[in-house]
Amino acid sequence: MANLKHVGRLISNRRKIAVAYRVLPNDPEHCLIVDTASLTAQDHDSLIRLIESDTAQSSSDLADAMARSRLADGSVMLSAFHKRGKLQKVRTDAVELTPNTTTAVKLSEINQIVAEQQGITVADLAPKEDNSTQVKTVATAQEVPSSEVLAESNAAPVDGVLTDDVLAAQYRSQADALFKEAQALRKQAEELVPTKKKTKAKA
Repeated sequence: MANLKHVGRLISNRRKIAVAYRVLPNDPEHCLIVDTASLTAQDHDSLIRLIESDTAQSSSDLADAMARSRLADGSVMLSAFHKRGKLQKVRTDAVELTPNTTTAVKLSEINQIVAEQQGITVADLAPKEDNSTQVKTVATAQEVPSSEVLAESNAAPVDGVLTDDVLAAQYRSQADALFKEAQALRKQAEELVPTKKKTKAKA
């Protein structure tokens, strides 16, 4: 079977994913993925058919094909997945591309190789700013907490046992990611509905 682009898995739990964008604008260490197992059967089939199509396989980013493809209900795939919270931002070193059943390579390494071959930086692989709709979709995607996509290198046990130092590092990493996520969510909430200052009632 020929190699298939845009498919992979999370290193931490081997959960299958599709990579919509290999690099994000102004954020070359993150990518945008779709957790295929979280989709309905109908949406999952639509996505897999698209991935296997010539359109997707000839596109450098799957999102370009998703923006031109429709789901069974008639909605545009990329925007529909964004609205339903199916697009997730994760670190590129937490993702492995699996073009076939015997190959698994870190996305971060692939991005570096591709950039070097083209004589550009990894950041230059990101979608261009002139595609405003897609770039907006990328910018507003939520990052998955690191507890869900903890890179295997950070979780490597020593002689099969997790040391206190490793566990502490994991906990700090997870706490930092959750704190950042909470800040981002609070900022979005404030933009939607600003907090009203409470006034003390006069006695």
